[in-house]
This record gives sequence, C-alpha cells and structure tokens, in this order.
Amino acid sequence: MSRNSAAPSAQGAWEELVTTALLGTDRRTPPGAGPAREAPVALLDAAALETVRRRAGLRPAQAAPRPEPAPEDPRPVPPAAAVRRLAQLLADRAGAAGSGRRGTAPDLMELLPQWLATANTRGYAAPPHMLPALLDAARGRTDLRPAVLRFAGPRAVWLARLNPDWRFALRATPGGGTSLPRPEETEKIQGLWQEGLFAERVALLAAIRAGEPAAARELLTSTWATERAEDRLMFLDSLRTGLSPADEPFLEQALADRSRNVRATAAELLSALPGSALAARMAVRAAACVAVDRTADTPTITVEAPHECDPSMERDGVVPKAPAGRGERSWWLGQLVEAAPLGTWPERLGGRTAAEIVALPVADDWQAELHAAWCRAAVRQRDAVWSRALLGAPSAPEAGGPGAVSLAERAKLLGTLDAAERADWVAGFIAAHGLSEAFQLLGVCAVPWAAPLGRAVVDALNIARDAGSYPWSFSGVMGLAERCLDPAEAHRLDGLLAVPDEPEDGAPGAGGYWAEAFQRLVTTLRLRASMIEELSAQVGDE
Repeated sequence: MSRNSAAPSAQGAWEELVTTALLGTDRRTPPGAGPAREAPVALLDAAALETVRRRAGLRPAQAAPRPEPAPEDPRPVPPAAAVRRLAQLLADRAGAAGSGRRGTAPDLMELLPQWLATANTRGYAAPPHMLPALLDAARGRTDLRPAVLRFAGPRAVWLARLNPDWRFALRATPGGGTSLPRPEETEKIQGLWQEGLFAERVALLAAIRAGEPAAARELLTSTWATERAEDRLMFLDSLRTGLSPADEPFLEQALADRSRNVRATAAELLSALPGSALAARMAVRAAACVAVDRTADTPTITVEAPHECDPSMERDGVVPKAPAGRGERSWWLGQLVEAAPLGTWPERLGGRTAAEIVALPVADDWQAELHAAWCRAAVRQRDAVWSRALLGAPSAPEAGGPGAVSLAERAKLLGTLDAAERADWVAGFIAAHGLSEAFQLLGVCAVPWAAPLGRAVVDALNIARDAGSYPWSFSGVMGLAERCLDPAEAHRLDGLLAVPDEPEDGAPGAGGYWAEAFQRLVTTLRLRASMIEELSAQVGDE
C-alpha cells in the first residue's frame, strides 16, 4: 500500500477512537475490547498505540530558517548576589492571593521597580537566562515595561519576535528594535520620517528634539501641511521638550490650524513662553480685567470678566463654550489669566510681590476663580516664586494657601519647587495636619524621602498608633513608606515593633496590627538596603 493511501486509514482510525471516547464505551465498543478486557482500558490502550503510530509516522516539515543570533549586549550583568535577589523578586510576581492581614513579609513585587531603576542607573544588563521572566513580569504590569526593556536591552526585542506574548516589546521599541538613525545620517532620517510607521516617526522626532530642537522643528515643518490632525497633535506635543522662543513662529502658524485641539495645544505652548507675542496679547486682555481699587480702606483687587469671546481670543486658544456648570464670563477670565505671563501682575497691581498680591482681598467672590487661574499659570510657567506664594505656609489652616484650594493643585504647585524644598513643605504639612490628606502630596516627593520628610511620616504614624486607630486607615501611606522611606531610617523604627498598650477608646486589636505593619516596614527597609548594597558591589565580588 502506498504512503498516500495509508494516511487516510490512519486518520480514520484516530477519528474512530475520538468518537468512541465522546460517545462513551457503554454505547460504542472500542477495538480490542472483549470478555478479557474492559472497554475503557481497551480504549486507552488503543489510543496510546495510535498516538505512537501517529508520531512515528509524522512526515518531516520543511525546515524553517534558523533565526539570527541574538544581538550582543556589551553591558555587564549585575553581581551574583543581585541576580539572586532579582530571581527572588520575580518569583513573588504573582503575589499573595486574596485579602486580609498582610503579616510582616515584604511585598517583593513592589520592590522590583526600585531594583530595576538602580540596576539601570548603574548600567547593568539583564542576565540572559532571566529575560523570559522579566518579559513575563512586564507583560502583566505596564508600569514595569520601560525599566524592563531598558534593562533587557536589544535581546528583549529579539525574543519578542519569537514569542507573541511579548509583542509589547516590539510596540514599545521604535521599528521593533531598529535603532534610530544618528543625527548625521540625514538620508536615513528623511527616509524614516517620510516612510516610517507613526510610532517610528514619533520616536524619531522625540529623539531628535532631545538633542537638536531646531532640527526636529524643521523636520516637522517639512511635512506639517500633509499630516493628519491627530498626528499633528501628537507631533506638536514633542515641542514641549526644549521649548524656546525659536519655536514661536511655527507655533504662531499653528494657531490657524483647522483642528481645534492643535490650536489649543499651540496656544498652551506659546503661553509657556512669557516673551511670546501670544503671551503679550493675553497679558493685555487679562490686565484689562483685573485691577486694584485704592479707594477702599484696604486695597482690594477688583475683577471685570470679559463680556464676550471674540474671534481673536478664539484664535489665541480661548475656548468659547464653557463646561456644564460654569459661567461663560468666569470661564473666559480663567483662560486669560492662566495664559498671561505672571510677570504682568506686579506692575499692574501696584508693584507688589507675588506673596503680597495673593494676600490681597478680591471683591465680589472672584478670589477662587482668580487664584485658581494663577495656580495653573504658575504650573504652566514653572514659576517657583508664585508657587510658594499660592501654597502659603504648610501650617496654614487647611494648608490650602491663598490659592491652592485642592490637593491636586497643591501637588502640581509643589512640582515646580526643587526636591529639598518640596520635601520640607510636605513635612511641615504632615506635622501640622497629619497624614489624612498627605498621600497625594507624598507622591510628588523625590525618592528616597529626605530625612525631615521621613521623620515627619514616621512621627505621624506613631501618633496614629498611639491614638488606637486601625493601621489600614493609613495603608496607602504605609505602602509608600515601605517604598520611599530612606533605608537608613530603619533604626528609628525599632521602638515601634512591640505591641502597644491599647487606649480605652481605641479600636480592639489595633495594637497587634500596628506591630505587624511596623515590622513589615522595618523588614522592607532592610531588604531595600541589602538590594542597594548588592547592586553596588563590584561584579564578581561575593
């Protein structure tokens, strides 16, 4: 019998066995069954025999091309102790299922981002045998992807081409791993800009903008008229990097764009340039709305909001239609003040400083609107002087400051200050107001926390413990402390590890929970210290 005629018979035998298994041996007798053999056993024996026959008779397929070798990565791998630590962190990737008491064990997966950040800072490459586990971790957590792909290097892309589960590495890497042209490779740059995928073009523009802002702007100008509106918006956003007065002519042209979103973004960028013509136009409009009434017993700011949004205001980025629940005039006023250079106001309001201006009373209930607009202007223009004035003293009632009326606004204003000043302000806030509103503010502080901030957090946690509150009311802050507190502060927590006496009005059993929480915090800090020490060792040292 020829091979071709045998194949259908073998296939038919296998299908017969599958049908028998689906119907059941009590309804269909398998081959080989009889008085001496039970039907289910006979079916399994026949299936095993047929499986061996099918595998042995498998025709070899055409050999696939051998993949190219993985690219070299010249960076050194971390020291052996650090690699073992990485394996430990990755093994805990799934985490503990369910809820309830966490106990005293550190959350290892939450330490993985810090391990990766430290390794990347020191210029290490991922050990090849750990690449699959790293890519699996990044597949499940998008926040890990930038650090993992940087640590994994070009081999991550090589592996992603072989496993569709890791295709995110191809999307995150311009051209699926194709290196971007060097600045001097003008023909390759033009070719990629003219013919590349959108993600490749965005990456190319961002890379050039970071090194040569003028060259990036010229590249964008060359095809601007033919780009789609949504693409123009994304490309325009790249000009935030290295924004300078040299970008003003291009942005002024973009104010006439047919897309409203493009016009709004161009106006926002121009308003971040205090010397731009748009900023000057906005200053004139805003100054016409705000003045000081010197006839009152106390100098008072008066506000006369715009009565219309004319076409020139629309061209300069003012959105005419107010959101639901907002009055049109206050909506227009806020946009004008937000876009006006903050340097406008000292001259306009009697030569006063920023702190003196925000301390002035504002007539007719316009203070909230005016100060909120100044907050947005301070953030947009990265003006630390105005941010300090609007934040006020951290010990002020409700710590809202004269203009920062929400935690989100305070956090944005703090972002304009340097790391040390930011930490000092938040430490003062916690000392005066406790931790109940501090979580969002702590999120903008540099890691590890500066010593004054770390001490303020620990002291506030200690006060909450002594008050008999349950620690899960502060679980968010405690989690931040595990990741952000300086490991050198661990010794200050030794006195908090014992179960405290519970106050009469305290929550039952809270002391035991607090002891666990502080034990976990200390264990995590010491583990972080070990991580840093392991990654700082010389490669090969044990």
